[in-house]
Amino acid sequence: MTFLGELVTAMITPFDRDLKVDYSQVEKLARYLVDNGTDTILVSGTTGESPTLSPDEVKEMIATVKSAVGNKAKILVGAGTNNTDKSVQLAKEMSKKGADALLTVVPYYNKPSQEGMKAHFDTVARSVDTPIIMYNIQSRTGVNMLPQTIAEIAKENKNIIAVKQSHPDMDQVTEITKLTPDNFVVYSGDDSLTLPMMSLGAFGVISVASHLIGNKMKEMIKNYKSGKVQEAARLQRECYPVFKTLFIAPNPTPLKYALKETGVIENDNVRLPLVPINASQQNCIKEMLKDSANLLPANVK
Repeated sequence: MTFLGELVTAMITPFDRDLKVDYSQVEKLARYLVDNGTDTILVSGTTGESPTLSPDEVKEMIATVKSAVGNKAKILVGAGTNNTDKSVQLAKEMSKKGADALLTVVPYYNKPSQEGMKAHFDTVARSVDTPIIMYNIQSRTGVNMLPQTIAEIAKENKNIIAVKQSHPDMDQVTEITKLTPDNFVVYSGDDSLTLPMMSLGAFGVISVASHLIGNKMKEMIKNYKSGKVQEAARLQRECYPVFKTLFIAPNPTPLKYALKETGVIENDNVRLPLVPINASQQNCIKEMLKDSANLLPANVK
């Protein structure tokens, strides 16, 4: 199984009033996440507004998170683009800056074939020794990497250790776990699909909701793996409103508002083209936080 653990949090990027990265808030947030169940922190994922971050900002965030958490958590860094050469460059740069592993997305917008996807990941994997997680998310990339392609890439590249599978087709999870090597890991890329995917062989989740309910999600995973399936299912149902409410608007705008409301971060600033949630959406978040107060850590409002 993977050294990155079962619960990976795709960390938001806190911004100050001038929309500059607030590194003091990054440090505070990283410590909070580790204290509440996170095994690995993903820096510069989609939830971290990666399209708006510069490489220098990402490098500084890696250093900040490393300083904040020490050996209490690993650091996964988003280093994927739809340009293979640029992805290679990012992979090399982020590896040198201390990334424990890299998250590399299926190329988006240019919609490569399965052969093109394989060539892309083969090229990135051969450019570094750092472990790589592939990210398969058709809703954002426009294309789905098929299980057979995932299996071929995994078998030919020892440092490609996992896939973040953000695709609701459970048959594909079965096929991936059937076709890939025993030491290859599937992470759910959707909080609400964590338990269903685990029932088919997934190892854990790369999560958004763990910002708010990390300990409960870790408890759900542990219960399932220890055979307490009904208890795991109960927790899944209890957490479900949190999972869904955090996606009533483009991610991470609802999450940032929720974290501001609970006092975890100071504000909910986002960079364009994202905009803060509206009043109606704010009310939905407030209701969710009220209804799910029993799930929240004791150290938040």
